[in-house]
Amino acid sequence: MVVIAICSLKGGVGKTSVTLGLASAAREAGRRTLVVDLDPQGDTTVGLDVAGEVPSSIARVLDEPRRRHLRASLLRSGWSEGSAAPIDVAVGGPGLAGYDRTDLSSRRLTSLRTALDKVSDDYDLVLVDCPPSLGGLTRTGLAAADRALIVTEPGVFAIAAADRALRAVHEVRTDLRPELQPLGIVVNRVRRTMSEHRYRVEELTSLFGPLVLPQRIPERAVLQRAQGSYAPIHAFRDTGARELAGLFDDLLAHVLRVAGGRRGSPRR
Repeated sequence: MVVIAICSLKGGVGKTSVTLGLASAAREAGRRTLVVDLDPQGDTTVGLDVAGEVPSSIARVLDEPRRRHLRASLLRSGWSEGSAAPIDVAVGGPGLAGYDRTDLSSRRLTSLRTALDKVSDDYDLVLVDCPPSLGGLTRTGLAAADRALIVTEPGVFAIAAADRALRAVHEVRTDLRPELQPLGIVVNRVRRTMSEHRYRVEELTSLFGPLVLPQRIPERAVLQRAQGSYAPIHAFRDTGARELAGLFDDLLAHVLRVAGGRRGSPRR
């Protein structure tokens, strides 16, 4: 099981869109996937077409990291219908807001990892969607992860936030989880015809070198259409959707290769 924390210390860069794109690619590749929605806004939960009420919440897991509490917090994504690989969602929501403090204990910060270790045989991939701030929830997500994927956009403030996110990864690795490593920086919402965007992508590359991943996610209206339909991007067949799906496939392949996900074959 490979655990990836997806984070950004700036809102509005499309972190949830990248999480959903990777989940769509994992579904297409036949990977058993768990998405942990640590964002109190719960947008990833909504985008994955989750319906119903859970008997417990992911917040209960942070208090008591037991397998039964994690299981009680899960719902099956609507994307899992038919022959698709199953996607389970640890549902996010407003109840998590009280855990986004800076004074959480080390035991609380490592509780999610403790719980995930108890279901390591059940999933090939875990995607942890962190909130866009460096509070207790993002630290909890990073402390649960093997690798951290940082999402940014080609803008001056987002670049500064990417630098802060890398520093946060280093701090969590030093204090809580020595195994944690930065997977890379993915640039989202790129408009290739804009000179400002080209300049900022070059600036990112000069600052962070090979950490800037080659998969640059362009801004496409079809991505909003997919999210509005609560559907995976791979379900759409127009040119823009196929381009995005291919990029997320490549990004997932890189994630699994770097994080050791080639152990075992995809399951269908």
